[in-house]
Order: sequence, then structure tokens, then C-alpha cells
Amino acid sequence: MLSKNIAGPNTKLAALALAAAVVLSLAGCGSGSNNKAASPSSSESSGASASPSASPSGSASGSPSSSSETKLTKVTQVTNWFAEPEHGGQYAALAKGFYKDAGLDMTIQSGGPGVSSTQIVASGQAEFGMGQADEILLARQNGIPLVAIAATFQKNPQGIMFHKGKFKDLSELNGHKVYIASGASYWEYLKKAYKLDKVEELKYTGSLANFVADPDSATQIYVTSEPFTMEQEGVDTEYFLNYDLGYKQYGNVLYTTEDYLKKHPDIVKAYVEASVKGWDYYKDNSEEINKVMQEKNPDLKLEAMAFGAKAQEPLVYGGDAETHGVGYMSKDIWEGLQKQLVDIGLLKKVEPVDDVFTNEFLPAKS
Repeated sequence: MLSKNIAGPNTKLAALALAAAVVLSLAGCGSGSNNKAASPSSSESSGASASPSASPSGSASGSPSSSSETKLTKVTQVTNWFAEPEHGGQYAALAKGFYKDAGLDMTIQSGGPGVSSTQIVASGQAEFGMGQADEILLARQNGIPLVAIAATFQKNPQGIMFHKGKFKDLSELNGHKVYIASGASYWEYLKKAYKLDKVEELKYTGSLANFVADPDSATQIYVTSEPFTMEQEGVDTEYFLNYDLGYKQYGNVLYTTEDYLKKHPDIVKAYVEASVKGWDYYKDNSEEINKVMQEKNPDLKLEAMAFGAKAQEPLVYGGDAETHGVGYMSKDIWEGLQKQLVDIGLLKKVEPVDDVFTNEFLPAKS
């Protein structure tokens, strides 16, 4: 029998595809439109000494004060799944007091099935969210003006896994079964780019049992998780990273709304800087923070978390992050992704990407 962990990250991929579809129906959503979704799957706060207001008292700009006498600013961030290594920096910033030091009383609300961080942030029930780069572009097209303020992953960890030695090129998937979530933007791109017109697409259900039973099949994955699960089950696998296949998008992008950014730039800056500090800490202290996250997600074992933390290192800390620091985003990547979404018909038109993302609030690289 396959371990319980199998369903988690893959179910997350299915949920992400669903979230992209949900984005298409969220235009015009107002405050209080999704009270049920806003109820946290689990949440953790940095302290109880916070002001009940969303803005610090006595601050016209809404900026956190460094004075120890000033109450903390209550803010909430919604992740895209239950606590896991892909959120390590956020939980490190909470556990080590980096958010509190920045003047924030932070609550981390877990995502999960049926939880749309896009809708929660758009409706004002949380100040910050986490999602994929294409979700932000799709949301903006549909009247939800989100702005990316940092990218956790320089390379998105989504990929296609197959049995070891079976495929050397993605085009070889033609004639084979592929388990994929409905509505996945990256899959629409890959089908067109690699002429995958003879693939037998089967709906991903959250289990890898069918993949294991069929050595000629392939399945969607997070490269930080499923390869480890298969290793534990004695199944030899390899994978293609979607980013390396040409679908270059940032992963676990931190975002807020244009309105919140305009009204509270100092809070946004405090949040981004503390989050990046958390990721810098997590790099060398993942074992410590994994234990913290396991308290929130006990189904995810420490061994699997250790694998995920190691596997994601080059995706988080490599690339442009080596030069510019964790969280940095490139205009070329955003423009390229936007063009790809237009080419496959998911976006109707391009827009200036300077409105889509900003590196303004990232700390200077030391």
C-alpha cells in the first residue's frame, strides 16, 4: 500500500490547477464573499500583543514602528498548501521572531483543498498570499489586481515523472498515459510545444497507484516530494522539470493587492524582508524548522521534509537568487510566461509586466 504522503503534494498540484480555474470566476469578488474559504485549515500567530487594527496606531502610512511601546501590526498570509518545506522560510520567520522584529503580528493560514488564497486576499480577509506566477497573471486578467512582491522559487518545482529510463524527451510521451490535473496551464503549454497530440490524458486523482502499476505511464509531480516517495516504495523514477522544458515560471510567489501595496508600502517591505530573512535562515537550519512545521502538518514525516528541503535548494537559492538574493524576479521571465499564456489562449492580451511584479521591497543583497 502506498504511503499517505503520496496524496499530499500531488493533490496540491490538482488543487493548483483548480485554483487557476477558480481564478477565472473570481472577477469582481467583494469583501466577505468567501467567509467559508477564509477559515484557516490551520494557522499560527507570532504573538498576542498585536493591535486589533490592520494598521499601527499613529502611523499615517501604515508602517510598522520600531518602538517597543508600539503594538504590532496584525497581518495574515495564506500559503498554497499545508505546512511543508516549500514554506520553510515563512515558518522560519515566524518561529525565529523575524516577523515580530519587523513590527508584525503574523498569522500563517494554511492552504489546502477548497482554499483559494487568491480569493481570500482579493476579498481583504488576508493581506498576503502565495501562489504560482501564472495564477497571478490569470487573476489580473479577470479583474483581481494582484502584485507579486517576491518569488520563493526561481524555478517552479512542478514536473513530469516517469519510470527510470523510459523517456529521453517529452515528445516520447505520445502514445502513453499521463496523469494530469484538469486545467493545468503548464500542461497546455507542454502539449503545444512538444506536439503531444497522441497522449492519453487521464485525470489525476491524488494517488500514484496507477502510475506505479504502469511502467509506461507518466504523472505530474512536485520534484521536492514524489521522487522521495517512490524511492521509499522501491520504484526507480526520473523526471522532467517543467521550467527546464520551457515553461519558465516562478513558484510560491508572495503577493498582495495593488490597493494594499499603495496604502501600506512599509508593511509590505517589512513582510518581504522578514520572509527573505526566514528563507536565508532555513537554508542552513531546515531540520530545526521542519520540526516546527511538522507540528502543523503531522502527516508529513521528517524524512520526507529533509528530502524536500535538500531538493529545493537549487530552485530557491540558485539562478538569479545567487546574485540578487532570495525572492528576486526578472522582467524577462514574467514577459516570457505572459507570452506563453497568450499563445495557448489562456490570456487574451499582454499587459505591462511592471504592473505585475516588483523587486522594490526585497532587501539589498549583502
